[in-house]
Amino acid sequence: MAKMREAISDTDRSSELARARILREMPPNRKVELVEDANRTGRLLALAGIRARNPELSVEQQQRRLMDLVLGRELAEQVYGPDSDPTAR
Repeated sequence: MAKMREAISDTDRSSELARARILREMPPNRKVELVEDANRTGRLLALAGIRARNPELSVEQQQRRLMDLVLGRELAEQVYGPDSDPTAR
């Protein structure tokens, strides 16, 4: 078996162990809330990037670009129909 490389981390071992313990002891519903918060934050950051790069797009076009990122272009087209923005990549 090949030796696995240790991940690079800026967190000391005792902090990492404390984090792991807290996560183990956390109720499942709280874990779900944390994942939902992380997903929401990721989408907001992605949308901010879309807005910054494409300020000319309408809110609907920005949302559609986000769905292209989240779902992939092919599935987004199946769900939402063709993109109305001809410059969409």
